[in-house]
Amino acid sequence: MKEKNVKRTVWISGILILLCVIAVCICMFLFLSYIKGFREVADADSYDKYYVMITKDRKSSFWQSVYQGAYQRGLEENAYVDLLGENLSEDYSREDLMRIAISSGVDGIFVESDESGELTELIDEAVDRDIPVVTLYGDNTHSKRCSFVGVGSYNLGREYGRQVLKIAEEQKKEKSEEKGEIQVAVLTNAYTMNSGQNIIYSGIQDAIEQEKTGETKFSVSYITVDDTNTFSVEESIRDIFMEERLPDIIICLNELNTTCVYQAVVDYNRVGQISILGYYDSDTIINAIDRNVVNATISIDTEQMGGFCVDALTEYYLLGNTSQYFTADVTLIDKSNVEQYLEGGDEDEN
Repeated sequence: MKEKNVKRTVWISGILILLCVIAVCICMFLFLSYIKGFREVADADSYDKYYVMITKDRKSSFWQSVYQGAYQRGLEENAYVDLLGENLSEDYSREDLMRIAISSGVDGIFVESDESGELTELIDEAVDRDIPVVTLYGDNTHSKRCSFVGVGSYNLGREYGRQVLKIAEEQKKEKSEEKGEIQVAVLTNAYTMNSGQNIIYSGIQDAIEQEKTGETKFSVSYITVDDTNTFSVEESIRDIFMEERLPDIIICLNELNTTCVYQAVVDYNRVGQISILGYYDSDTIINAIDRNVVNATISIDTEQMGGFCVDALTEYYLLGNTSQYFTADVTLIDKSNVEQYLEGGDEDEN
């Protein structure tokens, strides 16, 4: 009897393993068919190159704008740029999408990167297969990537630091007294191995220490945000507002964190009590500045950023190499200039 049970267990296990193998093969076939379909579109329209862009959050207005910049510049260079995974029903990781792009033999990859070892290996594998890779927004300095397109993190941090000093000075004038130690919280993503966050943090501290006047003391600290998904980000930020001692100033380093902090300040009736320095210029953030809920935000020229990706690969194919760094322009938006951004924006949906 025991022998029969053992044989039955082995037989069932074998069937399950076979089914898993079949399922994986079907998924890979669908992936490759997906890529092939886009490749055929590109070939049919006589594009010279087929590039793909890979990001963690394809649906955000930030990345949609970056993609549009790359797509339009690609058309000028007779190259088709695809935001890989946009038409897939499931949300696949950057690593999975990298494997798909490598397997399909695209002409170039733009990837939102970090310093993780897995991405390093995938970038190197792509380059070894003669697929040039441009790291985007976050770099992977240990890889064989041909170029990095992003923002000047240290200068960005210094601008945030100057805004912290400006907020402190305005509060001092309004209350006719110097406040005690000002608590500044910089929101950083827990699962993003991006050295840019540390560089921004250093820029903030340096600007405060070097440019402050008076005796006001500042305490600058990290608050990590669980960036697994949108819901976890919202929960992490709401946890901040449950603490007994809240930061006086919160600095956000991406669009989602900015939007969530703005919403939490409204929900917990903390408007005017907590100052917000945001990131990006979505309609929601711009309207929040107009309503005096967000103090200022850093606007990134996202279309320029996307265009630089294509420029990097154009240089690579023409010259055999390319500039190592492309830095997109940034602009500070606050109450003094928000009107010019409101004129071209849509009505805020909130």
